[in-house]
Amino acid sequence: MTQEHVTPDAPQVTVRGEGRLEIDPELARIWVTVSARGTDRSAALADLTRRNAQVLELIKAQGSAVEKLETGSFSISPELTRKGRGERVHAFRGRVRVTAELSDFTVLGELVTRLADLELTSVDGPWWSLRPASPVYAEARRLAVTEAVERARAYAEALGTSLASLLELSDAGLAEPMMPRRAGFGSAAVAYSAEAAGEAPPLDLEPQRQTVTAEVVARFTMRPPAL
Repeated sequence: MTQEHVTPDAPQVTVRGEGRLEIDPELARIWVTVSARGTDRSAALADLTRRNAQVLELIKAQGSAVEKLETGSFSISPELTRKGRGERVHAFRGRVRVTAELSDFTVLGELVTRLADLELTSVDGPWWSLRPASPVYAEARRLAVTEAVERARAYAEALGTSLASLLELSDAGLAEPMMPRRAGFGSAAVAYSAEAAGEAPPLDLEPQRQTVTAEVVARFTMRPPAL
């Protein structure tokens, strides 16, 4: 039945339902960037390889707390002198970016502090999120449908009647948490060795709660009210 064929014997009501949940995040993502610079290409590359290995070893040491570990990009390029004629290389600069996702936030504060203490290593994040297959999304949709039915029933009862049947249910959209979301320590960049700086205390990071919203549009027929 379409709205063009609505009759007094089958009045319709169309409502919107929303489901909204605020929950703790399930994942925290950080970016770790390792740098190296030197006048010799081989030496700069060796420093970069060593520092990258330190970062990977430290992250992997967290065991099952790490759900994903990926190398995002690698580069090493010459830096040309600005003085004199011709193209003369006076240094080489290298960089590696590593992305890690953690599900155990109890180790996160100590991990980012130890990573930031490494030589020529910067840390950015964390970005809090839910897993793509999190049951929270299904629960938000269920709440949206429940609210649509309750709202339609309330309209029908206001007319002294009741709902008869469901004609249409459409998904108006699922609003996922905004990405990326950064909280906690922002960006920490260091350019000195851990031996020189001493051991820093772990950062106290508070996970950022995630808001998931689902919306549906539902259309029902009602039993004819006695107006």
